Amino acid sequence: MNPKFQTLFQPITLRSGVQLDNRVVLAPMTNFSSDAQGNVTDDELAYYARRSNGVGLVLTACTNVTRNGQGFPGEFAGYDDRFVPSLTRLARTVQGEGAKVMLQIFHAGRMAPAALVDGDVVSASAVAPVRDGAEQAPAPAPRELSGEEVEEIVRAFGETTRRAIESGYDGVEIHGANGYLIQQFFSPHSNRRTDRWGGSLEARMAFPLAVVDEVQRVVAEYARTPFAVGYRFSPEEPETPGITLDDSLALVDALADKGLDYLHVSLMEYASLPRRASDTAQSRLEQIVAKVAGRTPVMGVGSVHTPEQATQVLDMGAEFVALGRELLMDPDWVAKVREGREAELETVLDVEGQDRLVIATPLWNALVNTPGWLPLSKKPEAVTA
Repeated sequence: MNPKFQTLFQPITLRSGVQLDNRVVLAPMTNFSSDAQGNVTDDELAYYARRSNGVGLVLTACTNVTRNGQGFPGEFAGYDDRFVPSLTRLARTVQGEGAKVMLQIFHAGRMAPAALVDGDVVSASAVAPVRDGAEQAPAPAPRELSGEEVEEIVRAFGETTRRAIESGYDGVEIHGANGYLIQQFFSPHSNRRTDRWGGSLEARMAFPLAVVDEVQRVVAEYARTPFAVGYRFSPEEPETPGITLDDSLALVDALADKGLDYLHVSLMEYASLPRRASDTAQSRLEQIVAKVAGRTPVMGVGSVHTPEQATQVLDMGAEFVALGRELLMDPDWVAKVREGREAELETVLDVEGQDRLVIATPLWNALVNTPGWLPLSKKPEAVTA
C-alpha cells in the first residue's frame, strides 16, 4: 500500500461500540430493484455482496418507515414486521462479506411519487416541491400533516429501528437529507407551520431532533449488542427561502450533543463552498467539522474519485469517507488501493460489464440512460430484460 493512503485503512470504534475495520464507507444508493411488495431481491443481495468485501461500513439504500413514505419504485420497505425476513437477508449478506451494515431509514414526504403512495402525499406544509421542469409540469402540493400524524411518523422511525435491531443490523442512519421529509420539516421553504413543529429555526429543528430522540430511545430499549445511530443531512438548499449553511450549523450544534455515532454530510462535491453563509470562503465540510469540534465523528462524501481525494476528506477533519459512484464503476476500489494497485482503478462505467459489475437491470438502465450520472466507456444500449 502507498503509505500516503494509510489513514483510509485505520480501524475505528464508534461511540456505540461498533467496530469498523477502516474508514471507507459504501454510500447509500437507491437501486430500484426490490420486488413489488417491498422485499429485497436476490439481485440486490448480489449487488451488495459484490461491494461489501473491503469497505468498513455499508449504508443501505433508503428504507421507508411508513407505507406512504416510499420515494422510489423498487424500494425495499421497513414499515411493517413482515419485512423483517427481507431485511435480515440483506444484513446477513453484507456481514458475510466482512463489513458492518446500517439500515438507512427515511420518509420521502412531498417527494413521494403519487403513484407509489397509498393515500395522500404528505409533508410539513402544503407547499409543492421545486423540481426540474416544474414550469411545464408543476408538482402538486402535498397535504399538510396533522400534529397527531407527525407524532405517528416519529414513532414509525422508532418502530423501523426496532425491526433493524431484530434483523441483525449494526445500526441505522436517519436520512435527514436530499429534500425528504425530515429536511422538509427543517426547511423554511417546505415548513410554513405555526405550531410546535414550525416557525422559528428552533421550532423547525423539533422534528429532526424528535426522530433522533425516538430512535435512540428504541435502541436503548431493544439493542443487546452495540448498535450505531448516524444522521445524514444536506447543509444547504437552492430555494429562497431555503436552508442556509448557518441554519445547518445550528442543527449540527444540536445534533453533536445527542451522542450520535456520526454525522453524514450529503454533498455533491466534498470541497464545495457555501451558497449563502456568514463565511463563504471556507468549504461546507470544513465549517461543519469546526462546529462539531470533536463531539461527533463526521462522514464526508461527494465526487470522491481517487484515493488522494479520499485522503483529503480525512485531512479536512472527517473521520470517514463515503464512496458511491466509484464503487458502482469499480467494486474493487478498496482492495486495489489497499494493495497498491490504484493505477488499475476503473474511472468510467464499462457499458459492456453489467454482469461483471453485478448491477441489476433497473439500476443499470438508470445509470446508462441518465446523462451526467456516470462517465461511460461508450454510448450504451439499454438492457430490457
